[in-house]
Amino acid sequence: MGKLPHFLLILSAFLRAFSLANSQPYIGVNYGEYADNLPAPESTAHLLQSTTISKLRLYGADPAIIKSLAGTNISLILGTTNGEIPSLATDPSTAAAWISSNVLPFLPATSISTISVGNEVLTSGDSSLSSQLLPAMQNLKSAIPAGIKISTVHSMAVLSQSDPPSSGAFHSDLAPSLNSILQFLHDNESPFMVNPYPYFAYQSDQRAETLAFCLFQPNSGRPDPASGVTYTNMFDAQVAAVRAALGAAGFAGTEVVVAETGWPYNGDAGEAGATVDNAKAYNGNLVTHLKAMVDPVETYIFALYNEDLKPGPTSERSFGLFKTDLTPIYDAGLIKSEGGAGQVTTPSPAPAETGSGSVPGIALSAPPPADVCVPGRGGSTCGQPVVQNLPTNPDESNGEVERRWRLWKDRRCMVGMWSDFFLYMALAVLVMR
Repeated sequence: MGKLPHFLLILSAFLRAFSLANSQPYIGVNYGEYADNLPAPESTAHLLQSTTISKLRLYGADPAIIKSLAGTNISLILGTTNGEIPSLATDPSTAAAWISSNVLPFLPATSISTISVGNEVLTSGDSSLSSQLLPAMQNLKSAIPAGIKISTVHSMAVLSQSDPPSSGAFHSDLAPSLNSILQFLHDNESPFMVNPYPYFAYQSDQRAETLAFCLFQPNSGRPDPASGVTYTNMFDAQVAAVRAALGAAGFAGTEVVVAETGWPYNGDAGEAGATVDNAKAYNGNLVTHLKAMVDPVETYIFALYNEDLKPGPTSERSFGLFKTDLTPIYDAGLIKSEGGAGQVTTPSPAPAETGSGSVPGIALSAPPPADVCVPGRGGSTCGQPVVQNLPTNPDESNGEVERRWRLWKDRRCMVGMWSDFFLYMALAVLVMR
């Protein structure tokens, strides 16, 4: 091969890699499988490639899904179920076998970034399971290839205080288990993973101004006197409260990953705010907000599809972004446009919903019946508390945010265009030789 085509191919590959690296590496989606009508894994892989989603979180380790994502550049979080934790904790060979079966056969074709051990274990009410969580994480860590991280996912219920966000603190009764887990995450440079849901905050304070705060819509903001920050949305305030709690526990600087967040598009009569307009506003504005942040938090939206077998209220089966026929339920700004970047979702006005109640510091949403909770399956958590809480610049208008995003998108499109140009030039030279 001559030097010119060789150079062009290398340059094309470099530019394409640059383009992929800038395709929203902080936006992921959850894939729950508590359903009987899910599309074939290959169809899901093609769907994901038509979006700007770059990460997928599984609650288990379905080999068909893992295999279908080989060569897609979509990074995976795999999960162990809560039920697997005791055996993983007590027998290192079980942990090694889990890695041998669910991870090693798919490397390096499929990108696997993290193993999440269980889901919301510390707030599950099972003290025995909580005590086995760290040993399970340690055994998996001993068996995992270098470069893959081990963590676990928490609900917001691990916080005892969150209002104002700078006062964020963990429940003292969780300290025996949580402090050791935080030390493990610190020692292994693993993220603290958490599930904030502004939707549940709105359930206990249904004023129009609270809805606007939850949906990233124009509002007066909520000041934090201690930090001097005025929060303009619930998502940022919740993440800030988690970071403050980590700092108070002696682990400031630990990366925070939002493992789940979302908004249902349908619900029962008593489920306020569960509408298509609100789901589109929350998820669409969340995507726009993350794109505009200088240092966006890695975020996984719940969920890719509805899970029709989930028990409980209608909202539990209504968090999906896409129907199982692969068409979007609404536009959340994730579908690639012709230029290759996600479409911008225009923030929609706050619906005129009213209600009573004061802004709570920590208000608990009414816990669902015991037979409704599905631990380890994702979605709304069992008795998850409402927590008000990285802020946007309050002086930055929505127009400025959109202008910055369009500028970024135009630059990304140019990178993609030039990478294709050099690729075709290289191929043409090789054909003519």
